[in-house]
Amino acid sequence: MKYYSGLDVSLKETFISIIDEKGKIIKEEVVASESDAIAKCLLGQDKEYEVIGIESGQLSISMCKELRNFGLPVICVDARHMAAALSARINKNDKNDARGIAQMMRAGLYKEVLVKSDESCKIKVALGSRRQLICNKQQIIGTIRGLLKVYGIKLGKGAKFEIFALRIQDAINNLDEISRSSIEALVCSLETIEESIRKLDKILSGQGEKDEDCKLLTTTPGVGMIVAMTFKAAIDNPYRFETSYTVGAYIGLTPRQYASGEVNHHGSISKMGPVECRSMLYEAAQVLLVVNKKKFKLKSWGLKLAKKKGMKKAIVAVARKLAVIMHRMLVDKTEFCYQ
Repeated sequence: MKYYSGLDVSLKETFISIIDEKGKIIKEEVVASESDAIAKCLLGQDKEYEVIGIESGQLSISMCKELRNFGLPVICVDARHMAAALSARINKNDKNDARGIAQMMRAGLYKEVLVKSDESCKIKVALGSRRQLICNKQQIIGTIRGLLKVYGIKLGKGAKFEIFALRIQDAINNLDEISRSSIEALVCSLETIEESIRKLDKILSGQGEKDEDCKLLTTTPGVGMIVAMTFKAAIDNPYRFETSYTVGAYIGLTPRQYASGEVNHHGSISKMGPVECRSMLYEAAQVLLVVNKKKFKLKSWGLKLAKKKGMKKAIVAVARKLAVIMHRMLVDKTEFCYQ
């Protein structure tokens, strides 16, 4: 007899549903969202599980790895795909979700997603921390600019942080003590954030210099070390893609399609998949088309497309091609070829 299980994981509790190959419910239980408690419940039934499903989410990576260490055949399934299937149920609750996941495992109607490696998770944490610091820095700079406009002070266009800080200090010398102290507090926080960004940049640069794949990707025009590391962390295992052309769809750079009968409509890009990687590829494509001075086929194609469709659409199209090319570079271990 084959057995299947579905886990509906929340922050505090996990609902476990175990069924047999005929769909009959064998066991249902609520346990704490800890791998030890979940493994104890599953292994305590003394069953040979065919597959155990868990939806992709914030806890799914660590949960899958830890449960696999207990010898359980756990897989991570696409939350969007599973949500669409579970939406057919009348009542939405943890019990029904766990039952639905178990039934989907039994029927084989699921889409498995990759559980990211420890190396990829490590890089994603560093990149995510850097991204948040940069966002905070931009917000504080915008706040300072807005507050000083109350006194008619215009700081002008952006500059290096050291020059910008001196410009602020000169601008607030004649202000009252309360206003000056308030702006200085914001500048102090900016200095701390700037120092933290430098530390993370040093860590990421050191890590990238040790990684042959990242150094390989930086031979691509417009691609620096941060873009290369973001792309590699998103792809993780390049061999999991059957063809390089599917990478564009994975990152969300391919058009949506709606086809029914005589209707066949292609819309804007899907914007599915890793947001940060898509943004980085867009910036790299923009640098390739606007800043890079070399002449090669990809740039010529992008500029020709820009004249017909506009620069924004051309940048998106070049970003998709970059994703395909960079994936093939990782698979073949070859540098970018200027043609």
